[in-house]
Amino acid sequence: MAYNYIGLVNDVNRRLNEVELQEKDFPNAIGEYGAVKEAVNSAIRYINQHEFEWPFNHVEMEEKLIEGQVRYAYPDEAKTVNMDSFRIKRNKELNVSSKKLEPIAYQEYLNKFVDLEYNDSDSIKGVPDYVFRTPNQQFGVINPPNAEYDIVYEYYRLPVDLIKHDDVPSIPEQFRSVIVNGSMHFAYMFRGDQNESGAMQERFKEEIKNMRALYINRFEYLRSTVLGRHTYTTTLRVS
Repeated sequence: MAYNYIGLVNDVNRRLNEVELQEKDFPNAIGEYGAVKEAVNSAIRYINQHEFEWPFNHVEMEEKLIEGQVRYAYPDEAKTVNMDSFRIKRNKELNVSSKKLEPIAYQEYLNKFVDLEYNDSDSIKGVPDYVFRTPNQQFGVINPPNAEYDIVYEYYRLPVDLIKHDDVPSIPEQFRSVIVNGSMHFAYMFRGDQNESGAMQERFKEEIKNMRALYINRFEYLRSTVLGRHTYTTTLRVS
């Protein structure tokens, strides 16, 4: 069975002794089948919201700076952004070497550098030295760039729900059974079977603990900046 949305849905259907859902019927599935589709997404959401920094949700972003522009929006999918990861990429045509940007607090930017954002003089433009996070989910660079430099930074994404039958989760296939067991918990909730739902919930939570032990607890995290509706945290995790 393929590792995709319909494959996971039918894993659950078989566990529930239901007939498998066919591709042609997948988009308009209702009733029990619709509930199983939602159960799969609920399980995936739970896993992704349980831990901000799963390695399989890590993204390295590259974009071009605009001459004279200080502020830039984060991608919509960004959940946590590593402010220590910002760097200018080497570019022979622009005669610039790779350079890590120093993160500064927004208040420090306001106190020391805010005039640079509103100064049109070419003399204050150059290769940026600093990066800061704004209160409205953007980042800024100082000095204002004097060319279209490539900037690279890293973040952890918030995956979107699966929609099409062949959509593939960001969670690796080795954890397929974790998704299915979590989906069983939510499917039994839909059926009103509290005993089975509770048993699958305990199993699901234990398997997520095992995922954290494998992926998270053995790594050190020096800094993470949480965006939007999430809480700002600075943590050090050591196994």
